[in-house]
Amino acid sequence: MSRFVSAAFCALFVFSMNSAAANAAYNASAGKATYDASCVTCHKTGMMGAPKTGDKAAWAPRIAQGEALLVSKSIKGFTGKKGMMPAKGGNPKLTDAQVGNAVAYLVQQSK
Repeated sequence: MSRFVSAAFCALFVFSMNSAAANAAYNASAGKATYDASCVTCHKTGMMGAPKTGDKAAWAPRIAQGEALLVSKSIKGFTGKKGMMPAKGGNPKLTDAQVGNAVAYLVQQSK
């Protein structure tokens, strides 16, 4: 019984750590560098249907979906009715945190 309880506590701890990481706030200031290096090409011009940085009307429904979903789609990639987002903006070297920071920067610039 004690092994079961220990295993349950370990699983709960690991789950809580993953949840905390998933809910961590991203750093928009740090995201600017990633945006400038990997995101600006599409989001400045609207290439491949990307919502332009600062276009409040285009970003409002996306922002309403929540940061977690925006980050998830940006990490995994997404194809929608108006365009597509390649996984990690086409730069597989980016970490998930860098992508999250870039999303936070884009959202900040587009509210």
